Amino acid sequence: MTDESRLTALKELLAANPDDAFARYALGLEYSGSGDTDAALAEFQRLLASHPDYTNGYFMAAQTLARADRNEEARALLQQGIESARRTRNQHAQAEMEGMLDELERA
Repeated sequence: MTDESRLTALKELLAANPDDAFARYALGLEYSGSGDTDAALAEFQRLLASHPDYTNGYFMAAQTLARADRNEEARALLQQGIESARRTRNQHAQAEMEGMLDELERA
């Protein structure tokens, strides 16, 4: 499936079910992968507004921000994501985000 066809399919899924957390997350990933930082962050923001414990959303949004040299914003999102990971007892995600936060703080 091409990037455009994935984008179209995800948009169609979201048109039918705007609260589909995975489709919203996947759309954010598609935009991020294509370098469309603003569109990616908008999707991650929508995702986290309606699903505040979708922990991977924080991590991927932070990675998107870091690639755009927006490290302060990335650190803030990582801190929120770490709190989400603690609430949901997602130790793997917590460890990944803590590692990224450490890297950003050393940079």
